Amino acid sequence: MPRILSIDYGLKRTGIAVTDPLKIIATGLTTVDSKELIPFLKNYFAKEEVELILVGEPKNLDDSDTHATPLVEKFVKELQKNFPAIPIKRVDERFTSKMASRAMLDMGLKKKQRQDKKLIDEIAATIMLQEYLQHF
Repeated sequence: MPRILSIDYGLKRTGIAVTDPLKIIATGLTTVDSKELIPFLKNYFAKEEVELILVGEPKNLDDSDTHATPLVEKFVKELQKNFPAIPIKRVDERFTSKMASRAMLDMGLKKKQRQDKKLIDEIAATIMLQEYLQHF
């Protein structure tokens, strides 16, 4: 059964999460350097069937674009060009990094672990995906 993949895209690194085949649970997959993301996804899609890609859309509290919005727009176009057969849906990513940091604190991770930006990005992608699953 195909999975859903979630992407928390950033200038330097990108957090990725996927569902289980039954689309019940979201799990962090990894964090990759953003410049290596398309090759990583090509390799992943060769091994796993993905029916939908969620991309976090950065917005301010008033729904206006952030400084990162044009970067994500450009990335979405690149995704569409490279993977035209897979639908892409943008989802609100507001607060996901703060929620990820809070989740790490709640899990009892040490301060040094909570400062790991790669882990924060992966957890943020997982939170986006889990929120999507709860509403779809």
